[in-house]
Amino acid sequence: MAPPVHNAVVIGGGIAGLAAAYSLIGADPSIKVALVESGDRLGGKIMTDRENGFVIEGGPDSFISYKPWGIELCRKLGLADRLTGTNPEQTTTYILHRGRMMRLPEGLMLLAPTRLVPFALSPLFSIPGKLRMALDLILPKRDDSSDESLANFVRRRLGQEAVDRLAGPLLAGIYAGSPERMSLRATFPQFAEVEQKYRSLILGMVARRKEAAARKPSPYTMFMTLRGGLGEMVGALERQLHSVRMIRGRAVTRISPLEGGGYDVVLEGGEGISARTVIVASPAYVAGELVRGFSPELSRELHAIRYVSTATVSLAFRKKDLSHPLNGFGFVVAGRDASRIMACTWTSTKFPHRAPGEHALMRCFIGGEGREAVMDLSDDEIIRTVRGDLRSVMGITEEPVVAKLYRWTKANPQYDVGHLDRVRLIEEGLARHPGIYLAGAAYHGVGVPDCIRSGTRAAEGALAFLKP
Repeated sequence: MAPPVHNAVVIGGGIAGLAAAYSLIGADPSIKVALVESGDRLGGKIMTDRENGFVIEGGPDSFISYKPWGIELCRKLGLADRLTGTNPEQTTTYILHRGRMMRLPEGLMLLAPTRLVPFALSPLFSIPGKLRMALDLILPKRDDSSDESLANFVRRRLGQEAVDRLAGPLLAGIYAGSPERMSLRATFPQFAEVEQKYRSLILGMVARRKEAAARKPSPYTMFMTLRGGLGEMVGALERQLHSVRMIRGRAVTRISPLEGGGYDVVLEGGEGISARTVIVASPAYVAGELVRGFSPELSRELHAIRYVSTATVSLAFRKKDLSHPLNGFGFVVAGRDASRIMACTWTSTKFPHRAPGEHALMRCFIGGEGREAVMDLSDDEIIRTVRGDLRSVMGITEEPVVAKLYRWTKANPQYDVGHLDRVRLIEEGLARHPGIYLAGAAYHGVGVPDCIRSGTRAAEGALAFLKP
């Protein structure tokens, strides 16, 4: 049999797959790389549209700066001067609870109050709820090192109100998941670390706040983006990958090991691309199908990672038609509220250069764990539903000048309790098939920087495998 034609094939053209291909050719421009994307565009969930002066993000609109891999990639791509942070003058976030928008109290660090007076005066929590949260100061730390749900951790330390009015809307919304099922150690391991080190979550967060204040200030805000949207990152990567063989609009149907080493990546229609190493940067359930033929056990573990569906609806209005001042980043919705919206970002307040002139742009999130029924509605019905919620919450009755819906079907991996154990089993299964690597949001983080890092690490593994 003829030897593999390519050094590497990357399956999936999202940010993880693009980062993997970029790392491969960056290490050795002579490497022969093919990238296969089933859709007709690159970028995955990163999707930026520009319409009548509006910059509209269909998927993520920013990335966290303290995870350095996003900023590092922007610098390598020559985009450092395009980085922009959030509005420093309007940083308030609101919680929608029982139909009312309430400010998060000042000094709240993730979940823990670090300033007494704003917390004590906040109407977001009842007096019994505040007293229960204060018990964290005297409760012992957990001795058991096993995984637990985010809800169970917050309930132990701070009580049920903190689960319903903080952990659910603020933290579970990042994963579009339920805090009752989310793995603490896979999603927010820093909470477990703080408890073990300081015993009290509140005392630990106060200490970390002091440590942060003593450090040299970062030149970046917590959330960073690019002036023209995150699509600029995808465009810059695509320009750098001119030596990569790009195959779009064709799905991979299976991966088959070759005699003597290497793999055959079979496309729709039967064409095969042979390569010494393969990086699968597709959703876990897609990866599970691709490896089923030669590793049923690995396929089973990959399929066990659950996914939920979400959508974003971006609406633009004339400012003169809005009675609400949009004085903050937006609001998140407490889980028991009647709203079908998970959250709403006041985009043109949060980021500059997102809306022209006297216009305002906002983006609403729907779907997710326990709310996926809304995804069965038509596009028009979803937009009407979102507008109805905004009418109830913010009093917006005017017709939007722009309305755009983006559906993300089975696009949000869920890190259920025990997720890290499952990932360990997946990695052990991969080790039995040298030359295959996984990347993407399903394993070690769902954010843009996490996906960039996963693609880069997969490429590093492939490069080490390719060395003579």
